[in-house]
Amino acid sequence: MNVAAATDAVCNIAASLPRLAAQSPQRVAMRCPGTRGPDGLARYDVELTYAELDRRSDAIAAGLGRRGIVRGTRTAVMVRPSPEFFLLMFALFKAGAVPVLIDPGIDRRALRQCLDEAAPEAFIGIPLAHVARVVLGWAKSARIRITTGRRALLADDTLARVERAGEGAGSQLADTRAEEVAAIVFTSGSTGVPKGVVFRHRHFVAQIEMMGEAFGIAPGGVDLPTFPPFALFDPALGLTSVIPDMDPTRPAQADPRKLHDALRRFGCDQLFGSPALMKVLADHGQPLPTLRRVTSAGAPVPPDTVAKLRELMHEDAQFWTPYGATECLPVAVIEGRELQSTRAATEAGAGTCVGRAVARNDVRIIRVDDAAIEHWSDELLVAAGTVGEITVAGPTATDAYFNRDHMTRLAKIRETTGEGGRIVHRMGDVGYLDEHGRLWFCGRKSHRVETATGPLYTEQVEPVFNTHPKVRRSALVGTGEKGAQRPLLWVELHQPRIGNRERERILDELREIGAAHAHTAGIERFRFHPGFPVDIRHNAKIGREKLTLQARAIGD
Repeated sequence: MNVAAATDAVCNIAASLPRLAAQSPQRVAMRCPGTRGPDGLARYDVELTYAELDRRSDAIAAGLGRRGIVRGTRTAVMVRPSPEFFLLMFALFKAGAVPVLIDPGIDRRALRQCLDEAAPEAFIGIPLAHVARVVLGWAKSARIRITTGRRALLADDTLARVERAGEGAGSQLADTRAEEVAAIVFTSGSTGVPKGVVFRHRHFVAQIEMMGEAFGIAPGGVDLPTFPPFALFDPALGLTSVIPDMDPTRPAQADPRKLHDALRRFGCDQLFGSPALMKVLADHGQPLPTLRRVTSAGAPVPPDTVAKLRELMHEDAQFWTPYGATECLPVAVIEGRELQSTRAATEAGAGTCVGRAVARNDVRIIRVDDAAIEHWSDELLVAAGTVGEITVAGPTATDAYFNRDHMTRLAKIRETTGEGGRIVHRMGDVGYLDEHGRLWFCGRKSHRVETATGPLYTEQVEPVFNTHPKVRRSALVGTGEKGAQRPLLWVELHQPRIGNRERERILDELREIGAAHAHTAGIERFRFHPGFPVDIRHNAKIGREKLTLQARAIGD
């Protein structure tokens, strides 16, 4: 279905569930870790078939309706990855309610701000979330409170009782339309205060279509999605989800032994994870023979990690690194073989190649500007090969932040086309299109360093210095006034505990590396860091804002 042309048709991400349940009722939709065996590995003794997922989510949707959670009800969901989470999410989609999703690992003050902005009318959470709601004053707007616990402590009801109340109610799929709000999903806040992205039903349906087409996903596969929200797409794609035994907010600390156990036991042929999780598997070094498709997003995947994983996978397997953001995904994709072929250019300062635009996306580069742009004009466009801000117009480009009109104006441009109007999303990233039509990512717009001789972009500077064998990663920041900023490179070593003589030797070598390239020759200030701050969602995006503050605090 082309959602752009079907604004009057029923549009709901859960619509495929009844169909798949009728076609393959006994196919397992989801396996969850459950109890542990004597070896410490999860038994995965909790599973849901497509028929069960459909029937039980219908019952929960009906029970929620009796509690007052109906079409359009904003509902904060604070439930860990579990059968309850997935049943609840599909129930809310079926009911036409609007789940509000916030990363549980963000700062408590930011989490409260997110809940205050979203002003949910209902709050569904684990018992601990309800304790925090009461003690910390979260979601005071919520008039309906439901717990996943056994007893309704600090809540009006339990999810189990809600489900029992709706048993036998039959299909609950609401006839939602493309433009209706489907969910409010908060960004991780890795580059600022988290913002609530407004997803309409057409955005979710388009994501399913475009990901299926871009990666050639066919029903019947088995996926290990290490980022829980992506597991919600699997049933709509006809896949079996194996929920990994790990803390999804700490992918960098995942136990590779547990991941390998799940991959082997269920013959997983697909895996989604952040670059941090990919590094865990690459460093573990064990073969990944069952995998035929690996997808990693959230930040650029280090070239060494891509190379190692390619060696561990079957020669015919594909390693995809889609480019996008919460506000628009997928935008562009590149496969690991092509990515490796661009490694030399990346390490010479070209940026990171993120591939070609996914079909139906219109990716264009405009001049860098921090101000709002109300209306689109082709005069905004920069010449081919010139670094500018990346913009995208397409079926998954969201059009607003919830209760953040100012941020919406900064991130969205209205374009009038022959078909009417559409929203152009400003990615907040800088990059360029090469002569082959491939998109190159050069860093976040807000992270650029404006020196007296011109701008420096993180993804054109850091990979140059990351070629040093002792360097794990680096981070460019600037101090001083824009237009006269002085660049400083923070350096994180593979082995941070070294002597002063070794440090001086590494610094001399870094200066020599920088001097070999025109755009890095002027970087003379280096600081070692024991471990960079990273985002809470993927553990991969470097917290350059914090590093900038640290540079200022020490007088650099």
